[in-house]
Amino acid sequence: MRVDWWVVVLVTAVVLFGLYLRGLAGRLDRLHVRVEAAAEALDAQLVRRSAAVLETATCGLLDPASSMLLADAAHAAQVAEPPQREQVESALTHALRATLDGPEVSEVMASGGPGQEVLADLAEACHRVVLARRFHNDAAAATFRLRRQRVVRYLRLAGSAPMPRTFEMDDLPPEPLRIPG
Repeated sequence: MRVDWWVVVLVTAVVLFGLYLRGLAGRLDRLHVRVEAAAEALDAQLVRRSAAVLETATCGLLDPASSMLLADAAHAAQVAEPPQREQVESALTHALRATLDGPEVSEVMASGGPGQEVLADLAEACHRVVLARRFHNDAAAATFRLRRQRVVRYLRLAGSAPMPRTFEMDDLPPEPLRIPG
């Protein structure tokens, strides 16, 4: 029995292309899992931040108007539905900057007074939101880049998974609450 060389080359090429597609589909699946995990982590950090904002609003450190502004913004963030979530979270960040971006907050942070722990928790929560959003957006962008490849689109390797979206919000905390790094 004689096997032509072109049959061997053709079978080898088909096997190698199949292995490439299998690896590509596996990578795409792992990226989708990573986006979902990052989205859950971001949601948890946003909830943690709004709880820290509510604690700051009710600790007696701020004047009543600032406390009310923060409490309203934090409550709105906790009950926001996904289509408006980015805008509501940005509004919470704006409220934080409007009420806590001043020298008196820096003095409380440096003094070691009763409000220092509350503000330190809020600073940590704000920092974690920045990191979680960065991780989520990086994962979504990597998945999006892979899904834009022709072979992925033509062979529908993504299956029925939804196209990932980045989470765009203003997450820059007030100056006194910024953690370097």
